[in-house]
Amino acid sequence: MSTFTHLHVHSEFSLLDGLARLGDLCQYAQQAGMTAIALTDHGQMYGMIKFGRAASRAGIKPIYGVEMYQAPRRLDQKDSQYDSKAFHLVLLAKNLTGYQNLLKLDTIANLEGFYYRPRIDKETLARHAEGLICLSACISGEVPSLIANGQLDKARETVGWFKELFGADRYFLELQRHAGVPELEKINPQIVALAKEFGLRCVATNDVHYVRREDASAQELLLAIQTNNTMADANRMRMGGDDYFLMTPEEMARHLPEYPEALENTALVAEQCDVDLSFQGYHLPRFPVPDGHTAESYLRQRCEEGLVRRYRQETPEIRERLEYEMGVIHQMGFDDYFLINADLVSWAKNEARMLVGPGRWSGASSLVGYVLGITDLEPLSLGLLFERFLNPGRVTMPDIDLDYPEDRRQEVIDYLTRRYGEDKTAQIATFGTMMARGAIRDVGRALAIPLNEVDYVAKLVPSGPKKTIQDGLDTVPELKVMYETKPYIKKLIDYSLAVQGISRHFSTHAAGVLIADKPLVEYTPLQRAPRGEGIVSQFCMEDVEAIGLLKLDVLGLSTLTVLDRAFRWIERTHGTKVTQQSIPMDDPDSFALLSSGEVTGIFQVESPGMRRTLREMQPTEFREIVAALALYRPGPMQFIPNYIARKFGREEVRYHHPRLEPILAETYGIIVYQEQILQIASQLAGYSLGEADLMRRAVGKKKKKDLEQQHAKFVKGAVENGIAKEVAEAIFADIELFADYGFVKTHSAAYAVITLQTAYLKAHYPAEFMAALLSVERGNLEKVAVLVAECRRLGIEVRPPDINYSDEDYRLEPASATSPQERDKLRDVENLAIRYGLGGIKNVGDGPAQAIVAARGDEPFKDLDDLVRRVDLRQINKRVLECLIRAGALDSLGERAALLAIVDQMMAESQQLHRAKEIGQRSLFDISPNAMAEVGGAALAPPRDVPRLPDKVRLADERELMGVYMSTHPLDMLTRFVDERLTSIGELTTAMEGEQVQVAGVINALRTIVTKKGDTMAFAQLEDLTGSAELVIFPRRYDEHRDLLSEDALIHVHAKVDVRDDQVKLIAEGIEPYRLPKAAPRRQSAHRQAKHLRVEIPLEPDGNATTQVVERVFGILTENRGETPFSLRLVNGRGRVEVAFPEMSTAYTPQLAQQVAALVGGQNHVHVEWA
Repeated sequence: MSTFTHLHVHSEFSLLDGLARLGDLCQYAQQAGMTAIALTDHGQMYGMIKFGRAASRAGIKPIYGVEMYQAPRRLDQKDSQYDSKAFHLVLLAKNLTGYQNLLKLDTIANLEGFYYRPRIDKETLARHAEGLICLSACISGEVPSLIANGQLDKARETVGWFKELFGADRYFLELQRHAGVPELEKINPQIVALAKEFGLRCVATNDVHYVRREDASAQELLLAIQTNNTMADANRMRMGGDDYFLMTPEEMARHLPEYPEALENTALVAEQCDVDLSFQGYHLPRFPVPDGHTAESYLRQRCEEGLVRRYRQETPEIRERLEYEMGVIHQMGFDDYFLINADLVSWAKNEARMLVGPGRWSGASSLVGYVLGITDLEPLSLGLLFERFLNPGRVTMPDIDLDYPEDRRQEVIDYLTRRYGEDKTAQIATFGTMMARGAIRDVGRALAIPLNEVDYVAKLVPSGPKKTIQDGLDTVPELKVMYETKPYIKKLIDYSLAVQGISRHFSTHAAGVLIADKPLVEYTPLQRAPRGEGIVSQFCMEDVEAIGLLKLDVLGLSTLTVLDRAFRWIERTHGTKVTQQSIPMDDPDSFALLSSGEVTGIFQVESPGMRRTLREMQPTEFREIVAALALYRPGPMQFIPNYIARKFGREEVRYHHPRLEPILAETYGIIVYQEQILQIASQLAGYSLGEADLMRRAVGKKKKKDLEQQHAKFVKGAVENGIAKEVAEAIFADIELFADYGFVKTHSAAYAVITLQTAYLKAHYPAEFMAALLSVERGNLEKVAVLVAECRRLGIEVRPPDINYSDEDYRLEPASATSPQERDKLRDVENLAIRYGLGGIKNVGDGPAQAIVAARGDEPFKDLDDLVRRVDLRQINKRVLECLIRAGALDSLGERAALLAIVDQMMAESQQLHRAKEIGQRSLFDISPNAMAEVGGAALAPPRDVPRLPDKVRLADERELMGVYMSTHPLDMLTRFVDERLTSIGELTTAMEGEQVQVAGVINALRTIVTKKGDTMAFAQLEDLTGSAELVIFPRRYDEHRDLLSEDALIHVHAKVDVRDDQVKLIAEGIEPYRLPKAAPRRQSAHRQAKHLRVEIPLEPDGNATTQVVERVFGILTENRGETPFSLRLVNGRGRVEVAFPEMSTAYTPQLAQQVAALVGGQNHVHVEWA
C-alpha cells in the first residue's frame, strides 16, 4: 500500500466544477504509484459505479465517498437568512454497510433536505453513521469555518460531537494547502492542536478538481460556464490557484512537508475501506402469481393460453420454438421479467385502453413475448431470431422496449409505481455531455467571442453524436487554417478540446424505469427529477444494469398519440372503429402513397432522402418497407441503389454460394439484417445461433484477437460443411463489412408496421389523419407550417382560429358548416375542414383556451359585451387576449386594430363584472343582456376611427403566432396557377446539390454579418407554401439586391442548391420581386368551382361605418386575384341595391369567404353560385 492516498477528489460528476475524467483519474493515480483513490463528488454519487470499473481497470482500490452538504441547522429548516449556505463534510464508505448508509444519506439529502443543494443534518448523520469514515473537509467544513471565524470554543464542541459519533478511528481532521486560500495557513495549526487535544488523527488532502496542473485554466473556464460568466469578469467564481490537481505522493510530501504523519494517515484510512460492488445477481421483483403456481408454471400457463389466441393451429415448429424459448428464459432466471412485462401491456391495452407499439429492437423477436401479447410481430414468418434477444452465452438482462402514446407515458409509470411500490420504482439518470459543437459554443460564451464567429466555427465541425472537434481539424481545411492562423480561435478550440465530452448536466432518461425487489435506496442513490417529474436514480442506464437492477423501457411515441386521435375522429366522421390490428399490411393504396414520396406525416419516412428512396424503390410489399427502413442509415445507405437495381432486374443478383440464396433472397443478395449474419454462420459454418450472435458482436467490435478467432472458426466450419475455402473467406469478408451496418430486423419490422399504419390513415382518412397530426404537433409552429402546407396540397381546408368555432385543440368540421351549431354534424360528411385550435396560438396555451371554450359552450359570443360578460378575462390575461386578436381569433367581433385599441377597456370591464359576481352583486348587464342596447348602445364597441392593420402586419402576426399565413399567403396564387419556372422548397433534396433552381418565397427572417474582409452578406429564411430553407446571399449579390431584402418581402430567386450538415441551403445567384407570369396555366382542381360570389352588406345608420366595411370587403376581394366574378348587395330596411364589377374578379376560397363573412355579419351574408 502506498504511503499516500488521495481521499478528497472531485470528478467530472461534480458537474461543471470537476474536470477529472474517471478513467484518466484512476490511470494517472496508478501510474503515480498509488494503490487506492477516493471519489468524493459534491453532494451526489453519479459516478460511483463507473468509478469502480475505472479503478478496477487501472488495478487500484476504489474508495467510495461523497462530499456532503451539512445543513447549519436542522434538515427541515429552510430560511434564506440562516440556511442558504451549508458546510461541507467528507464521508467515505468503510464497508458495505457504510456504502448503503451513503446511499441513504445522499437520498435523504436530495429528497428531504434539498435547499439550494442536497443537505443532511447531524441528526440524520447520526442515524446512518455505521460503516462510515468522516473527514472534516476543506475550508467550507464546519470545523475549519468556525476556526476561521474565531469561534474556537464552538469548533472544539463540534469536534467533540463528531468524535463521539464516529470514534477516534473513524473521524479525521483534514489538512490542506492551496495558494488561493491563504486562510488555511492559520487554520491548519489550530486543527493540529484540536487533533492532539481530542486524541484524533489528521489526514493530508488536496481538494482535487482536475488531474494535471496544466488542466487548471480549463477548469476555471468550466466554472465560468457553470456560473454563466465570462473569463474577463473580475468578480467571477475562481479557484485562485493551479494546485487543485492530483499530486503524486512525492508532490504531496513537498506540498505539506510539515505534516508527514497526516500524509501517512491517508494510507491508514485507505486500508480500512473495503467495499465490493461487483455483480451480485439480478434484483427483479417477484411477480405475484396465483396460489399453487411458481413463476415458471404460471408463465407456461399464460403462454399456452396465448398460443391458442395467436394461432389457429399449432405446428411442430411453433411448439419447438416455444419450448426452447421457455427453457432459456427459465434457465436465465427471467420468468418474472416476462410476467411483469405481460402484466404491464395487458393493463395498458385492456384497462387503460391505450395503444401500445408492436415492439422495438430485438425484444420483439420472442415467440413467448408474442403469445403473451407483449409484442405484436409474429416472429416465425418474419424470420426473427430469439438468440438476437436472449442468449445463454451472453448473460445480460433482457431488454423489451415498448412504445406508449407520448401523452400517456406518465400513466404507465404511475401504474408501475402503484403495482410495485413507490419506494421500489424510479426513473433513470442520463447525463448530457459537452459534445463537439456544444463545447465550442459554451467555451465561446465564456471567452466572450462574438456569437456569430463562434457559431461559424462550431458549424465547421462535422455533425453527429460521435463526431469530435479533432475530426473537424483533420477533415475540414478551413477549420485547420483558422486554428493555425488565428490565436483567439486556437484558444477557443484548445479549451473546447479540453472540456469536450465532459458531463454537463443531469437529466431523466427518456425511457428507462426501474423496479426492484427491495427499496431502491438499498441499491442506488435517488433524487428528484430536474423538473420535478418523479424520483430518479442517480445512476445511468449502463450503471443500473451493472448492479443487476431491472430496467423497463417505457418509451413515449407521439405517433401512437396521432393514431389514437385519428381513430377517434374516424369513429366520429364515419362511424367506423379502426384499430391498429384492423389496418392491413398489404393495402395497395398505402403502398401507392409511399411510392409517390408524398409522405409528410408518415412515420420514419419524411426526410428528403427517404422520399427519394421510396419513389425509386416503388415498394409493394411489407418486406420492402422493412428493408428501406434498415438501409436508410449511414453505412448501408450506399447499398440502396444496388437493392433497387436488383429489384427491377437492372443488376444481377449474385451469391457467393447457393446456400446463401434462402437467407439473402428477400434483400436481393445484400446483407441488410443482423439476423442474416446469424443465419449464415449457423447454416453455413455450423455455429449454434447463440454462438453466431456472439460472433456477430465480436466482429462488430473489431477487436483484432476476437476477429482472428472468429475468422478462423468460421472458415473452418464452412469448409467442413463442404464450402470451398476461398468462398468461405469471401463470405466472412462480407460479414465483416456488414457487421457494422447490419440492422436489427425486428426493430425495422416493428417500425414498418407503424409506417404502414400511418400511410393507411393518410391514404384513406386524410382529414382525420392531418387533424390528429396538427393536434400532436401544435406546440411546434415550424412543423405546423409544414402540415398546413400539406393540408393545402391535399385540398383540405385549414380554417383560421375563431373564438366562436375553435376548440382548445385542432378539430374537424364540415366544410359546408355556416354556423357553430353545424360544426359537430360530422357523420358521413363528404368534405371536411380542419379548424385551428385556440391552444395552438403562440402564448395562449391550454388554460386560457379551455376557459374560453367552457364559457362559450354551444352558444356563440354575439359581440364584445357578450364576451367580457361570459369569459373572465382575468383568467386569460392581457397578453393572451392580444395574441388571440392578432391571430384573427376575434375577427368575427371586430377589426383587429380596433380590438387591440380597446384591450385595456375589455380587461377592465370583464374584471369589474366578474369581481362583482364574486361578491354577490348583479349588474344591469346580468339582469338583462339586452339592457345595454336598450339604453343607447353597447357598452363595448370597436372604435371606428382606427385604421385597419396593414396586410403586412396582419400576415406577420399570423406567421409569428400560428406558424403560417392564415388569412392569405403572398403565394396563394400558386394554389390556383402553375408557375412552371419554380421548384418548390419542399421538393429540394440533398441529391440536388449543385443544381440550379428557381424558387419564390417570403423572407421570414433576415440576418446580416460582416465578413473578415469587411463586406456585408446575409442569411435569409425563405418560405413558400411547402416549406422553408436558408438562403445564403454573398456580398456581391447582397450589394446588388439589398433594396429587395427585407422581412416579409416576396422574392423570386435564382439559386444553386448547397448541402451542409445534411441540410439543403440555397446560394443566391439572382434576386428579383416575384410576379406570376401572365400566361401561367390554371391548376386543375378536384373541388367544385365558384361561378359567382355575392356579398350582402347591411347598411348602418352611421354612413362612415358602412363605407369602411364596403372598402374592406372590396379590398379583400380585389387583393385575391382570380376568376370568380363578384358583386356587392347593399341592404337596408327600405330595399337593396346590387353593384356588379364586370372588369374585376376574385379567387374564391373558403378562407376568403370566412374572412368576408366576419366583416358583414356572418356566413348567411355570403352567397356562392357554383359552376
